[in-house]
Amino acid sequence: QVQLVESGGGLAQPGGSLRLSCATSGSIFSFDAMTWYRQAPGKERELVAAVTRVGSTNYADSVKGRFTISRDYAKNTVSLQMNSLKPEDTAVYYCNAKITFPVLDYWGQGTQVTVSS
Repeated sequence: QVQLVESGGGLAQPGGSLRLSCATSGSIFSFDAMTWYRQAPGKERELVAAVTRVGSTNYADSVKGRFTISRDYAKNTVSLQMNSLKPEDTAVYYCNAKITFPVLDYWGQGTQVTVSS
């Protein structure tokens, strides 16, 4: 059973930065895509940033230019560098790992990010 463990959440001021990490119990080479999602209170979970096995990336329009997703193969981690944080970035952030065939989907437990002065 694959386990994903997020870390790095916390409180940041508007304009500040945080770096989230997602450590996997298996090799990140195993996954076709790794994605960060977030869910704010009263809202649906939304995609924040994704990276595929071949390195293609995708970002939500709301975070383009501010967030960067990256992989560390040696540490089997995927990170999300978040800069120029805004109060609307406040949410629980979840790491997801996906295999497309067979279809397998793994989720971390989530980490809280709060942006407030």
